[in-house]
Amino acid sequence: MALTVTDANFAETLNTDKPVLVDFWATWCGPCKAIAPVIEEIAAEYEGKAVVCKCNVDDCDDTPMTYGIRSIPTLLFFKNGELVDRHVGVISKADLAAKLDSIL
Repeated sequence: MALTVTDANFAETLNTDKPVLVDFWATWCGPCKAIAPVIEEIAAEYEGKAVVCKCNVDDCDDTPMTYGIRSIPTLLFFKNGELVDRHVGVISKADLAAKLDSIL
């Protein structure tokens, strides 16, 4: 299951030696609902290899602003606490897995 991150624990979430995937979403966003099952599947399949998180943009102000989130869903990929990739919009499970694999 994907972890929930907020402004309060975002920096702490990046403090890991594993790659981190953060899904910026909202409950009212249709494409976010479409990608949600894919995010959960990836979270289960990459457990122990990567950290998969969800950040509700309606509950957080600072983190989305810090990373320039203007459209959702936006997926950010971090390695060693550094932003290394980003994807805006819906993505297939295969493409998402390939992006994660490239930073493992």
